[in-house]
Amino acid sequence: MPNKFRILLAEDEEHLLEAIKLNLELEGYRVVAVNNGKKALKVFKEERFNLVILDVMMPEMDGYQVCETIRLENTEVPILFLTAKNTTDDRVHGLKKGADDYLVKPFNLEELILRVGILVKRSLKNDELKEINSYTVGDKTIYFQSFEMKTHDGTTLSLTKKETMLLKMLIERKNEAVSRDQILETVWNYDVYPSTRTIDNFILTFRKYFEPDPKNPIYFHSIRGVGYKFTDSQ
Repeated sequence: MPNKFRILLAEDEEHLLEAIKLNLELEGYRVVAVNNGKKALKVFKEERFNLVILDVMMPEMDGYQVCETIRLENTEVPILFLTAKNTTDDRVHGLKKGADDYLVKPFNLEELILRVGILVKRSLKNDELKEINSYTVGDKTIYFQSFEMKTHDGTTLSLTKKETMLLKMLIERKNEAVSRDQILETVWNYDVYPSTRTIDNFILTFRKYFEPDPKNPIYFHSIRGVGYKFTDSQ
């Protein structure tokens, strides 16, 4: 693993902090380790990271507060919570604050390393896609910065900001199921709580735009009980 991949680790249990740091460094990651939330935020603002690992229960500022503050400025960097709590409410709360994954203590270090690898790859994919200003689906090209879509015959159609944001998110996570909570955090930012039907209507609109046969979609899929997925072979 090249040393360009940087991880911010915030954990107030010293023995656990050192154990995680050592194991991640053995995998080739560069790790900046701190023991409280305030230090984590200070370091995050000064440096660039591919992943942030946050203990939930920390003095002065807990992991939820740190995550929420990071998400005000950065919606891209993956965030992994470490927590002793293992209830559905805690998991949902973490996702609402902007977390990408959740690992319950005590955990296996091999599992942590596996999840870290997945999240770092996602951050690289996001970095690559930041350079892409357009994406072609079928015979139509989406232009993310101008909120437009052009057909092969040159016709230009306007897209709403929400349509563009949701398209970009699904395309960034191509071939992955994206949960409703992730969509809420990224596209709606929890200002409004749209119903599942609202998001379904966006997907139906995308099918009308892009699918050769909207009733038999090949690009935009609803995954029952999970969320939504964009698939494409390119």
